[in-house]
Amino acid sequence: MTDSSSTPVEPFAVPSGRRARGRLRVPSSKSLTHRYFNLALLSGAPVVVERPLFAEDTRLFLAALGRCGFQVEERDDEVRLTPEERPAGEVEIFCGNAGTMLRFLVATLTVIPGRWRLDGVPRLRERPVGPLVDALRSLGARLDYLAEPGYIPLCIEGGSLRGGTTTLDAGESSQYLSAILMAALRAPEPVMVEVPSLTSRPYVDVTLAAATAFDGHIERVGPRVYRVRPSALRGGRLRVEGDYSAACYPAAAAALTGGEVLLEGLSPDSRQGDRELMDLLTEMGAEVFWKGELLRVRGGELRGIKADLSDMPDQVPTLAALAPFAQGETLIHNVAHLRIKESDRLEAMATELEKLGADVREGRDSLWIPGLWSEAEPPSESVHVDPRGDHRIAMSLALVGLRRPGVVIDHPEVVSKSYPGFWRDLMKILQI
Repeated sequence: MTDSSSTPVEPFAVPSGRRARGRLRVPSSKSLTHRYFNLALLSGAPVVVERPLFAEDTRLFLAALGRCGFQVEERDDEVRLTPEERPAGEVEIFCGNAGTMLRFLVATLTVIPGRWRLDGVPRLRERPVGPLVDALRSLGARLDYLAEPGYIPLCIEGGSLRGGTTTLDAGESSQYLSAILMAALRAPEPVMVEVPSLTSRPYVDVTLAAATAFDGHIERVGPRVYRVRPSALRGGRLRVEGDYSAACYPAAAAALTGGEVLLEGLSPDSRQGDRELMDLLTEMGAEVFWKGELLRVRGGELRGIKADLSDMPDQVPTLAALAPFAQGETLIHNVAHLRIKESDRLEAMATELEKLGADVREGRDSLWIPGLWSEAEPPSESVHVDPRGDHRIAMSLALVGLRRPGVVIDHPEVVSKSYPGFWRDLMKILQI
């Protein structure tokens, strides 16, 4: 699942009319890989991460660890991170379009001595960090905008965060809260964070579990209040579990085509929020159940649903891809924060689905999609779709192409951001 050699760079014509069948090992969790890398940086101790995700975003984080004074060694299916001497002078770290990495480092570098500069591609410069910076400043951290306030590039004085109480608006992204909670583990004083607004809460639970693996002490002391005690984070050996976010695509492919896939590498007790898509697939008419250590997904007649995906925003494009083929109507709502992802995902899915002939109504924080093709045949003419440089848009539009003939994905290589082996695995379950 980590080999990107099969990723095409020319437009990819999605094969239509086949059932998704077979067995796959899903990639390792991108969310957990990012958190383990970030906590390794905070620990300042030797860490071995087993089965990390090797993808574009996580390799950017490994490069950042190297810039921060870690020796990075890849051995088979693990990475060894060994702290060495920190670099002198200002250090610039390039974050590409890795929003998770950026937000984690904005906070983490405020507790690591040095002078740091964060930047990224033009799209990352459009993704906000203002609420996070405001909260860090109230805890004593010194951060300076180098261009437009609220956005990178950003200069950070390491070792400046002290502690105390702050209020954080995490309505745009739970990554703001995860970033502060992890950084606060190395603050010289305790930190209390009040969060009046929070989206994607399950990702915070993933953060708390990851911190515990490093002996970090973070407590939820109220419905919207978190307390962090300074902790001597330990190093050691950790294993990354399978990624439910990636698993959703082959699962959805089975549901959509009436096929059956077996997914290995997932934990039934995972705190990953995207595991809830399996419940939505069941609600839509698929069969999802565990068979030993394998998650089995079997397709059926799909029906439309109403779903609040505020805690599962990465799966909005996935559900939107299924909706035109489901009887009735599908309403996806409470997802305004999708507009500040790698692309404006609401606009992207609405525009590209309409280009393919579907009926979509785009709201400020919602998509309404009737099951136009649940009984009627979809159009058959060839149409190129634009994933907007967004891995999740490309993979979701590929799902549409399994039932709607003629879908051609431009720039299919964008999947390398999180799932380099996606096209190879898609061909495998289509038995091509």
